[in-house]
Amino acid sequence: MASVLPAILALGFLIVVHEAGHYVVARLCGMRVERFSIGFGPGLFKFRSKSGTIFQLAPVPFGGFVEIRGMNIAEEIDPEDREAYANRPARLRFLTIFAGPATNWLSAIVLAFLLYFAFGVKSTEHWFGVGSMTAGSASEGKLQPDDRVLAVDGKPLYLVSPEGRVDAGLLRRTVSARRGEPVTITVLRAGKKVDVVVTPKPGSNPDCSPMVDEHGNREYLLGFRVSDQFDRVDVGVVSTLRRAFEYPVEQTVSIMTGLYQIVTGKAKAEVGGPVRIVEEFNHAFKTGFVEGIELLMVLSVYLALVNLFPLPALDGGRLVFLGYEMLTRRRPNPKIEATVHMVGVLLLFVVMVLVFYKDIARLVNPPDKAKPALVSPC
Repeated sequence: MASVLPAILALGFLIVVHEAGHYVVARLCGMRVERFSIGFGPGLFKFRSKSGTIFQLAPVPFGGFVEIRGMNIAEEIDPEDREAYANRPARLRFLTIFAGPATNWLSAIVLAFLLYFAFGVKSTEHWFGVGSMTAGSASEGKLQPDDRVLAVDGKPLYLVSPEGRVDAGLLRRTVSARRGEPVTITVLRAGKKVDVVVTPKPGSNPDCSPMVDEHGNREYLLGFRVSDQFDRVDVGVVSTLRRAFEYPVEQTVSIMTGLYQIVTGKAKAEVGGPVRIVEEFNHAFKTGFVEGIELLMVLSVYLALVNLFPLPALDGGRLVFLGYEMLTRRRPNPKIEATVHMVGVLLLFVVMVLVFYKDIARLVNPPDKAKPALVSPC
């Protein structure tokens, strides 16, 4: 339990920040908040504040919600009740709904600033790092995990050059170009430069066929998984603040590009629920505190974007109706709006159940253990 506690706290942070945005702005806009829930279902632990709001922890960890008086369209409310959501001006209702995603976005900026201020920002240049080693590979016993490759045969190599050019295949091409001849690899190991001579081995595909490049030439491999290595540098408070504000913008572009590639079939989607998120957080925090916070920053932006999608049951769906009301100065048909949101809630519930089922199935039958790979004498 202790090993996954940071992951659970990180997931809770995402939910609390989002719902706190709704709660705080609703209160500032003069609305009465009946319930603040982390998770769905009956409250396991709860207390009532002086303002009358019930704060609770519920058993279904798919998110949370803030129940504002009069927010349910089907709910009968006193037209003179000034604390009811439905009786407040449209602009205040819009701000209340928008506050959830906006607070996630703001939390990413705050986390980025604190992280960059405490640990620095990533250096411009990135190096090829030695990750996991393949048994029986050319590098086994010569290179070590976490070695940083500085040069091959005296030629400096960068995964990301000082000019910002990314070339993930540079190391592989440089080694293969020697056609199996020994290469001298200069690595940074425990703060010291070390020259290691390695004789690359010809690569083979899973079916034992030779690996060849785009020109049909045989590829020769060192036999380790590449990691991304970089330094962290102090850039001063002003630059740190600027980079913190730039972070969610850059992540938004990256996330939207990835979603576009999934929609167009250029990339494959990997669906995961709370269990998968906790697994990812657990892995990140085991790697390091910085890596865990970086994942928290990414998911903060992701949660903000997803909630702004104009889909029923999401914040974005409600904002569409509120936007229509502010533009036309008349409220949408309550029955139509209620039906749209109800259908959205039902569909969201089905999706949540399917995602949760997939999470549990992965725990019971992990992919890497479900079908053991047969080892062939390549």
